[in-house]
Amino acid sequence: MKILIADDDRASRKALGAILEMFGFEVVEAEDGSRALALLLEAGAPQMAILDWMMPGLSGPEVCEQIRALPTERPPYLIMLTMRDTKEDLVAALGAGADDYLAKPCEPTELQARVGVGQRLLSLQGSLADHVDQLQPALDQVRTLRGILPICSYCKKIRNDQRYWEQLEHYISENTGATFSHGICPDCRERHVLPELEAMRKSRNVRIEPLS
Repeated sequence: MKILIADDDRASRKALGAILEMFGFEVVEAEDGSRALALLLEAGAPQMAILDWMMPGLSGPEVCEQIRALPTERPPYLIMLTMRDTKEDLVAALGAGADDYLAKPCEPTELQARVGVGQRLLSLQGSLADHVDQLQPALDQVRTLRGILPICSYCKKIRNDQRYWEQLEHYISENTGATFSHGICPDCRERHVLPELEAMRKSRNVRIEPLS
């Protein structure tokens, strides 16, 4: 994995880069915040960045804010590197959009652990993005009803593309994948069901006289 190190102190960059390369990472360097932002916006940009807080051009928090303001499906994992270690500094770093916080001077084992957390999250993020990419063609092929549909004014049947008339619910099910559950609305209950029930009740009470 490619990791960006942004620090205006050349010695700090080289020391941090040597540790990361020892762990098997590819390292890209930036000497200020503006260069770091440009590298993170390029095609094939590093998936992870370790940003010094105080840098010329743009500070670490400013780089985080600008990166987070851009819409992207696979945002980079950003670690803030600084000598500041108060709770207020931690809150400020995370509020600017950093994913993690690393205090100077950092121990190699802690650096490895923090980067490992970022790797796992990036892997999960990439897996989710891949699933979305695989589902998108299927979503794009979902059939929808558009335009003018010929419908009978009396029986409410729909004329399909083959010019045959079919039931409304069958047409919609075939063209959208929707299913129907049938019921009776209050108006139809008053207009149709209750009169039919009353007629049935009356018919049962009618006496049939035997033929003489």
